[in-house]
Amino acid sequence: MGALHELYDLYQGDVAFFIVYIKEAHPEDGWVVTHNRDDDIAVMDPRSSGDRSTVAEACVVKAAIRIPMLIDELDNAVASAYGGWPDRLCLIGRDGRVAFQGEPGPFGFIPERLAEVIAETKFGGQT
Repeated sequence: MGALHELYDLYQGDVAFFIVYIKEAHPEDGWVVTHNRDDDIAVMDPRSSGDRSTVAEACVVKAAIRIPMLIDELDNAVASAYGGWPDRLCLIGRDGRVAFQGEPGPFGFIPERLAEVIAETKFGGQT
């Protein structure tokens, strides 16, 4: 979270930052990855909005996330609309249009590229 927290600290007065918790990428009852278990992360795929909220809250605490978090509904509409699985960085302009959409993570999750676009947008007067 280091690079995202740095962006948040730098631009939070100009940009509304949100993390959207979407469908669990590696639940215990799905595609399990061993490094999650090594890190003591073991959650079942949430079956209700309440379950998803509980897992998201635990994620905020465990990862010490300071950026406000929103939670996608069980229909995964946000993840589907923005191609968010497993993770993706987006910048939405004040006009509601996507100003930047990074490549899917984990390899396309490049906060430095988002920083460049925020700076370009901010100084171009479009944010």
